[in-house]
Amino acid sequence: MHSEQTTSANLLPPSPSAPIRATLLDAARFWEPRRILYNLILAAVTIAWFARAWPNFREEFTLQGIIPLSVLALIANILYCAAYFIDVPMQLTPFSAVWKRRRWILWLAGTLLAFVITNYWIADEILSSN
Repeated sequence: MHSEQTTSANLLPPSPSAPIRATLLDAARFWEPRRILYNLILAAVTIAWFARAWPNFREEFTLQGIIPLSVLALIANILYCAAYFIDVPMQLTPFSAVWKRRRWILWLAGTLLAFVITNYWIADEILSSN
């Protein structure tokens, strides 16, 4: 009886959500390990600014000053998820194989944009207010 159940289960058509699941899994396998490097880059920028302009940051280095920094880090990670809105549809096109070889370009462009925005935000919004 057990072999009959296994055989009948194999005769069922694949789930319509199977390609979407595989695509989402592939996207997560690509993007999530790179999120660590993305966060390390943004943390390095922030630490470099703190080290370079410590006297200007001294007053802000309180619990109340760290909360907005944490919110900005959260926003940066939410924006990182925007890559999924490009990656997943591209994987479902005929250009999927080419896209998978070149999606690192999107990661690099997004990381560079976050790098520029982080530098701008610290230099213009934080340091100029001191």
